[in-house]
Amino acid sequence: MEGFTKKYNVHKLVYFELFDDMANAINREKQLKQWKREWKLALVRETNPNFLDLSTEYQ
Repeated sequence: MEGFTKKYNVHKLVYFELFDDMANAINREKQLKQWKREWKLALVRETNPNFLDLSTEYQ
């Protein structure tokens, strides 16, 4: 089964949120999936305006 990162050639983590429980995380994911692309980009730009790869901080 081909995953999202392979299918869309994703190599950088530019945004994430932490949650105390899985239910809240899933609800947030569902909410974000309904957002327009421009809204998501604005959310990322608020905390990571240079679109730096944040994955190196969490390895």
